Amino acid sequence: MVTRAEIVAAADAWRGTPYRHQASLRGVGCDCLGLVRGVWREPIGPEPEPVPVYTPDWAEAGGEEALAAAGFRHLVPVAPEARRPGDLLLFRWRMGVPAKHAGILTTPECFLHAYDAAGGVVASPLSPWWTRRLAFVFAFPGVRD
Repeated sequence: MVTRAEIVAAADAWRGTPYRHQASLRGVGCDCLGLVRGVWREPIGPEPEPVPVYTPDWAEAGGEEALAAAGFRHLVPVAPEARRPGDLLLFRWRMGVPAKHAGILTTPECFLHAYDAAGGVVASPLSPWWTRRLAFVFAFPGVRD
């Protein structure tokens, strides 16, 4: 079993990791999915499935909710209004496109994510702009308070 505090601490350790598409090495580079993969490995263990190669426009090109589908396979769905620190957040960049950005809620008002525009893993407020784009929330498996 893993606690929410352990997930938040694991995510926080990635703060400042440079943005690198498809990477997942703390302190070296990651994208938003790489951050989630790394946080999974640290308190939980080996990743549950291999991640296929993907391009920056993968969600728009395929049009499928591939990231959410993986969440439903390996995580526990949470109602967005019931989200808690340690939960995984999936965002849509705009309405009508699949969710393709991920972050981890660290406080009720803040989340960590690997953001290419910010150059790496940063904390961002869960502002109205982000909240409008929140599409899915998941808890890591076996999480406890």
